[in-house]
Amino acid sequence: MSLLLTAKTCLRLSLGAANLALAVFLLAGAAFAGEQYVDRDGRAVSGFDVVSYYTAETPQMGLADISAEYNGAVWHFASEANREAFLANPQRYIPAYDGHCAWAASRGYKARTDPQAYRIVDGVLYMNYDAGIQRRWERDIDGFITQADANWPELEAEPAASPPRGWFQ
Repeated sequence: MSLLLTAKTCLRLSLGAANLALAVFLLAGAAFAGEQYVDRDGRAVSGFDVVSYYTAETPQMGLADISAEYNGAVWHFASEANREAFLANPQRYIPAYDGHCAWAASRGYKARTDPQAYRIVDGVLYMNYDAGIQRRWERDIDGFITQADANWPELEAEPAASPPRGWFQ
């Protein structure tokens, strides 16, 4: 009988340890999100209001005096209501791949994005490097998302892409 009790106790302790390890892993993953892609001024999505991608006909430029910090970046909003919506659920609005180019992520690297080269797919905002890359990405959106999702766990830990240099941003 004591052998059976010892075996049950060992099994319970092992399962408990496994559950604890899983919980720590999941919480650590949430706490250590990758670096958000930002422009030279530290703004996510070059200052565009990410909520407006979902609520307006075209994305709107955010205002510097209506902003919030999240994931190491400053997010600008066109209205107080949009900022409040974002703060209530940032994961609903932030672009996939920490704002990096979805096509580049499918190819295994991080690249900057153009806030006008985007698409919302199944409720997720995907950004692309520019309109030309976006057209290429749109030829097989599902395939590129699948590949980018597979690459992302390894890419996420890498530094964010650098913003463009020079006078033309």
